[in-house]
Amino acid sequence: MSAPAANIRFVELSADEFRARLPRALEIYVEAMHYPAGTAEQRAPIWLAHVLRAGWRCIAAFDEQDALLGFAYGYRGSPDQWWSDQVRRGILATGRESMVSTWLADYFELTEIHIQPQQQGHGLGEKLLRQLVEGVTQENVLLSTPEGTSKAWKLYRRLGFVDVLRNYFFTGDMRPFAVLGRKLPLDSPDT
Repeated sequence: MSAPAANIRFVELSADEFRARLPRALEIYVEAMHYPAGTAEQRAPIWLAHVLRAGWRCIAAFDEQDALLGFAYGYRGSPDQWWSDQVRRGILATGRESMVSTWLADYFELTEIHIQPQQQGHGLGEKLLRQLVEGVTQENVLLSTPEGTSKAWKLYRRLGFVDVLRNYFFTGDMRPFAVLGRKLPLDSPDT
């Protein structure tokens, strides 16, 4: 593992700034998630559509040469969105109907959070996540992550995310995912 980049700065990106950085963001995504290279071509139009959603925001981490090291983005969840519909179906299939209103009534979807693999394990993910949800007005934050032990799982658990749905197979993905949730706001890192 390499040392963390020095002089990292965190910036909230506008939709236009995100679009300009999209190719590099997709490279980080493919590398961090161990996806085949062609995945970027499939994700690009989806991410471009996401920037148009209500409450969309993005935080990015840059090194001193202005190279993108990682990013996180999300938006206000809505029942007319694919992900929300998938999660709702998964929860209902478990017979825990009350979980739908508990978690999906008012939430911010942490859609993507990815760190360049060489920079993982140095606290960038936590800083991105905290800055992304800071000031978000929704009651909850929800995310999905592949099942299995990872640095991401450790981060989410450390920040108090709990199980909403486990071992769920989203349409079009062969891997099991967990949906995790947390009440907002996040505690300060000093508490």
